[in-house]
Amino acid sequence: MTESEARELGLYMRITEMEPMMVENGELEDLAAQILAKSAALGSLLPEATQASMRELLRIINSYYSNMIEGNSTHPIDIERATRRDYSSDPAKRNRQLESIAHIDCQRQIEDRLARDPDVAITSPDFLCWVHKFFYDQLPGELRWVKNEETGEQLEVKGGEIRTADVRVGTHLGPASISLHAFLDRFHQRYGTRSHGVDPIIVVAASHHRLMWIHPFLDGNGRVARLYTDAAFRRILPGYGIWNVSRGLARNRDRYYNALSHADAPRQGDLDGRGNLSRKGLETFCQFFLEVCADQIEYMASVLKFDGLLDRIKGYVTLRTLNVAPSPAGTSKMRPEAAHLLQEALLSGEVPRGEVSRITGLGDRVARGLVSALLQEKLLVSPMPQGGLRLGFPIHAVEYYFPGLYPPTSSGPA
Repeated sequence: MTESEARELGLYMRITEMEPMMVENGELEDLAAQILAKSAALGSLLPEATQASMRELLRIINSYYSNMIEGNSTHPIDIERATRRDYSSDPAKRNRQLESIAHIDCQRQIEDRLARDPDVAITSPDFLCWVHKFFYDQLPGELRWVKNEETGEQLEVKGGEIRTADVRVGTHLGPASISLHAFLDRFHQRYGTRSHGVDPIIVVAASHHRLMWIHPFLDGNGRVARLYTDAAFRRILPGYGIWNVSRGLARNRDRYYNALSHADAPRQGDLDGRGNLSRKGLETFCQFFLEVCADQIEYMASVLKFDGLLDRIKGYVTLRTLNVAPSPAGTSKMRPEAAHLLQEALLSGEVPRGEVSRITGLGDRVARGLVSALLQEKLLVSPMPQGGLRLGFPIHAVEYYFPGLYPPTSSGPA
């Protein structure tokens, strides 16, 4: 055997350490079928214009929960402020706001890229490195360093670069850095193959774990895995974007990490598959992951039911007319007629400005003042000056519109 053949055999032996990479289970297929149907139904609940506003909101919420999984809690109120370049004077808090903005921008870039190139290979090493680079290149310098827990050495994390150092995460020893390219190529080869029916949904769950197991970057692996998962679900699940998986993972953080660790385990005897890793461990992780997805769809479906949401919008306006609900600084008491306009925007998707007087029963001048006030608060949004009016979801109202979407304080998930 030549040296080249021996090296290739060695790499082949290494990448088999990641097997099995998929599981077949009737219960998982049933759960995936429910997710496909219910996500599609959720996507049909709202007019497209309202969905666009929801996706803007969910980027903030997704960033909040993704940060929480990493152990960093930057409340949605502070994240929304950061989107307006309103940063904290506290350097540490400001850095976390910048981290949140980097995540939001990365989500938007992924969505734009998928729209421009629907066939982009999201499982490829190039795409994964692009995601990592886009995120890390936006971070402040203080957040680009990690500490080697065994040596105490400070290591710089360079965006988009595969790690050249070996790492241990909890009890999991990541694959040797010399073999990472081979593992990533195998990841792309297996998970980039098109499949049909409900299999792609199970593929997303399995690949989420295996990408975490490879641990290709010095830091940011969990975040890249979740952003990759968002991209994968966006491609195959109608309705994804008005629900997201990170909220569910954060609310079950301990179970998430336990399921990841369980799927890292080696095969437990002859009844646990034929690969190096535990087939049962991967199956259990996929079951947990898909149950989280189903739970998040159920939650969003419950808060998006028209009757309840219409009532909560009316209730929020009533509280504002009584100066009970918190309002942004510099805003005045809200007119009760605002409820009619906000509810119509929800039902119709977009309201022509010429219809505002009819909907509210107000004179033209007063109606224009009401529209101006609602636009200033982002309770209404417009795609262009003097364009149609769409429902907006500013954080100060979201707590009333969607109870439980995020905790009212930064103490942790509800």
